[in-house]
Amino acid sequence: MERISNETGIAELTLLERGHKGLLRALFGRTGIIVLMLLVQVALLVVVFQRFSEYAPQLYTAMIAISIIAVFYLLNNAIDPSAKITWLIIITVIPVFGALLLIYTQMDVGHRTLKRAVARTIDSTRNSIPQDQEIMDELMNESPETAALTQYLSRSGCHPVFKNTHVTYFPLGADMLLELLGQLERAEKFIFLEYFIIDEGLMWGSVLDILARKAKEGVEVRVMYDGSCEFSTLPHSYPKLLRDLGIQCKVFSPARPFLSTHYNYRDHRKILVIDGHTAFTGGINMADEYINYTVKYGHWKDTAIMLQGDAAKSFTLMFLQLWNSYEKRPVYAKYLSVHTYPMHEANGYVIPYADCPLDDDKVGERVYMDILNRAQSYVHIMSPYLILDGELETALKYAAERGVDVSLILPGIPDKKIPYALAKTHYASLMASGVKIYEYTPGFVHAKVFVSDDCKAVVGTINMDYRSLYHHFECAAYLYKSDCIPVIEEDFQKTLSKCKPVTRESLHKEPITRKLTGIVMKAIAPLM
Repeated sequence: MERISNETGIAELTLLERGHKGLLRALFGRTGIIVLMLLVQVALLVVVFQRFSEYAPQLYTAMIAISIIAVFYLLNNAIDPSAKITWLIIITVIPVFGALLLIYTQMDVGHRTLKRAVARTIDSTRNSIPQDQEIMDELMNESPETAALTQYLSRSGCHPVFKNTHVTYFPLGADMLLELLGQLERAEKFIFLEYFIIDEGLMWGSVLDILARKAKEGVEVRVMYDGSCEFSTLPHSYPKLLRDLGIQCKVFSPARPFLSTHYNYRDHRKILVIDGHTAFTGGINMADEYINYTVKYGHWKDTAIMLQGDAAKSFTLMFLQLWNSYEKRPVYAKYLSVHTYPMHEANGYVIPYADCPLDDDKVGERVYMDILNRAQSYVHIMSPYLILDGELETALKYAAERGVDVSLILPGIPDKKIPYALAKTHYASLMASGVKIYEYTPGFVHAKVFVSDDCKAVVGTINMDYRSLYHHFECAAYLYKSDCIPVIEEDFQKTLSKCKPVTRESLHKEPITRKLTGIVMKAIAPLM
């Protein structure tokens, strides 16, 4: 056990013993996993060819035939056009291994059971939270385009529109944490917590201390984190450690890189629900860099929101959908029928929504594009990554070309060099259409925020990259005429004052190594 001194105004807390994770953190980052899997798969194929060398001509002919079939499969598949180009390049450069790798990823070894379970759960809960028709009619009269978006969101799951929900915006992780700790102390019935990253330290320790105490008091506490944490931040035994504290714990899709396409279908969501009436979401994970207690890439700029009222039910349902994926007798009504109420006067509409990588609805991207395509005055964006497909890039450019102020704040100090280089490959084209790009000088921007025309905003977990838009479980809240929207825009402007604009001259001065990295890696950007 270890004690942490108080340096942020948070009470001194006792933490679980830290795991030995340094080597795993270095070896099993996202890029490391992808590279390792590719090397293992290529090595296995080499062994097969060596073992059956006497049949090499027949094997080679068969592989060429497979490559041709793979090309025709790609041309007639619903895969994103940018991903098709990537796969065609891979098959052209390594015709044998490329085709087999495509087959391997499309077979989705190790995830087929997960896909069936999650799809079944989402389908069975489509009507768990009925849409209040009176609210829908009001929205239709007030904003037909927002009502139409709600209709679209209902295709992919249970995502009703709510009133009676107060929204609080947090411009920094430390701001969110202090409020979150206070809300946790008030929990009486249940606490559901779902995060992409949990890492032992001051932030998680302060939360865990309350969770453990609440569990002893009889509050039902459930914690779920993504399986990639087992490779990067938490020891394999962590669920047992939490259960010993009276906390139910699940690891979503435990990572088995040698047996599955590990880097697909990660749970990138950040959800915390208290008693069904209060919910938190946004970009902030449970790790110390998110509250700037530790410094990794300069000042960490991140954001979150707290929903108090009816809309919190949607985040309760989102949590239960993944938690119950493998449950034989899942329970929903008990947690969705709780009384909810806004803590303060609540104006506007809130539409919480999830994006599931198992269907054909690219919800996260479509919502962003809807904002861009309907904007009249401005769209202001904060995002840590910018790895775009053709559709989203076109939407950004078209909005700027028709006179909308499209401004993006991106990191000044990157957390990953390759995504940073890839982002810069989009700059020139976007700027030529009038998109304004700024880099946050003090450090790293991890916020995922869209705000538009003083009346629309999205705050959630969805990055502007292929991982978030195509391969991860994500969540967010769409806000229309909520009282916090001017606060979000004010935060954008304050953040903008700490940024430097990207210009043609500054692009020209970029290191040649970064330019070459971006050019080369763009060929496989959809796999990053």
